[in-house]
Amino acid sequence: MTTQSQAAKPPVTRFDAVIVGAGMVGAALAGLLAEAGMQVALVEAKASPLRLDDVAGEIPAPRVSALTPVSQRLLTHLGVWPAMAAARVTPYRYMQVWDAEGSGHIHFSADEAGTAVLGHIVENDVTQAALNEQTAKQPTLTRFDGISVSALQTTASGRWLVLEDGSQLQTPLVIAADGARSALRELAGISVAEESMEQEAVVTTVRCAQSHGATARQAFIGGRPLAFLPLTVNGDDRFCSIVWSTTPEHASELTAYSAEALGKALGEAFDHRLGDVMPVDSAYRFPLVQRHAQHYVQPNFALVGDAAHSIHPLAGQGVNLGLMDAAVLAEEVVAAWHRGAPWGSLATLSRYERRRRLDNTAMLGLMKGFKVLFGSHQPVFTLARNLGMSGMNQLVPLKRVVMRQATGERGRLPASCR
Repeated sequence: MTTQSQAAKPPVTRFDAVIVGAGMVGAALAGLLAEAGMQVALVEAKASPLRLDDVAGEIPAPRVSALTPVSQRLLTHLGVWPAMAAARVTPYRYMQVWDAEGSGHIHFSADEAGTAVLGHIVENDVTQAALNEQTAKQPTLTRFDGISVSALQTTASGRWLVLEDGSQLQTPLVIAADGARSALRELAGISVAEESMEQEAVVTTVRCAQSHGATARQAFIGGRPLAFLPLTVNGDDRFCSIVWSTTPEHASELTAYSAEALGKALGEAFDHRLGDVMPVDSAYRFPLVQRHAQHYVQPNFALVGDAAHSIHPLAGQGVNLGLMDAAVLAEEVVAAWHRGAPWGSLATLSRYERRRRLDNTAMLGLMKGFKVLFGSHQPVFTLARNLGMSGMNQLVPLKRVVMRQATGERGRLPASCR
């Protein structure tokens, strides 16, 4: 891999693809295209990419993802999973979900799903650092770190990007992987449907009195889902990552608490299922907004990950959906590139959108439906959700179908994820 510093003023450089945004999804996509032999540029506004030496400290990073077995297979294909596992990943074999306002509950297990694990809780920094180090080894990948895009232009042969340092990149394909508030999406003129969830997520890391038992737990408390996600730190399996989706007013209160007061609030809300709770980090909050781009593609342009869709963290599916975007787009683009077809054409890119839009739309709709169902205090909704959860808990075949969906086994998977 070569690196372009901000000080250099290169002439126009041509690439087979330019990816803007080197987060987990953008870096994974860059790796998939580069391993096929394509000349790829990866542009990232932040300087100094994370390295594995920078992560997996004594206190876990506050932002984590519940990576599915399908995402694990993709990361294994990219060669980064062993480094992630050596840093810190926490497998979970069980999942418990219950309604704190009633008797409804459901329990999932890897044995029922026919898999070794239901997934892994992994700090985003660990995944990011491993991808950064792997892409650094790709000889056909050039990174532009600490540089933003200042202009996006359309040419007869594709797209023309102008970076803030004066660099000019010409390519048949620009891919926006620059997050939920994508500047590239705006430059391309793609509109987005946006809906506030009227909630904020409070995240922190805690140490409990009891072992998490390789179990991901989630309680619905008055329409405010509280998740205790298992983390094992240096062999100690009493750590959990907390995600509490709640009202902005309650989020403000929680983040203002002392560590002792926050631990008490979390323990009481969780009915002390893991005993006493003590935060080991500050609590952070961020607003929850679902977004969905009206289109994923234009000629010579595509959106992936949060630039195309952002989702409520309820099911931990956000990064998994983005990684699947990357895998499907790479499969379609590389196939066209190999056969000499125009890989940036609307015909090629539309195949990607058709394969991904329905799945993403269904997941966004499901999360909105959960919020409505569990956010209502009307007796009919309370009865329906409790009967539904408890009834499903008795139907193993139905649970197995649900678990296969939750573990990412949906539709036609790209070869890199099988």
